[in-house]
Amino acid sequence: QVQLKESGGGLVQAGGSLRLSCAASGGTFSRHPMGWFRQVPGKEREFVGAIHRSGGSTVYTDSVRNRFTISRDNAKNTVYLQMNDLKPDDTAVYYCAAGPDWQLDLNKISWNSWGQGTQVTVSS
Repeated sequence: QVQLKESGGGLVQAGGSLRLSCAASGGTFSRHPMGWFRQVPGKEREFVGAIHRSGGSTVYTDSVRNRFTISRDNAKNTVYLQMNDLKPDDTAVYYCAAGPDWQLDLNKISWNSWGQGTQVTVSS
């Protein structure tokens, strides 16, 4: 299993941008699909989006499509979440996750490795 560590969270005004990073270690990063999730206290963890292990395809939840972009650099063992036009409703702890290397359908990944999360706060 890969170990994951997020960074880049912080406080930003509505309409602003942030880029989250998730560094992986302890496995073959390029073989794993990667995902981003978020969670607000008292609510279930929400899927944000995911990227194929090649970087060639992505999927997003409707609320972030056209505002957020997931990318990866397999040479750096890092996946990114670029967040633009942030809204107060985007405030959450953001987590990255890795899926099994044999799963290719981004809508059916059994996520099995998680980072510790990074806080994103968007002020109005």
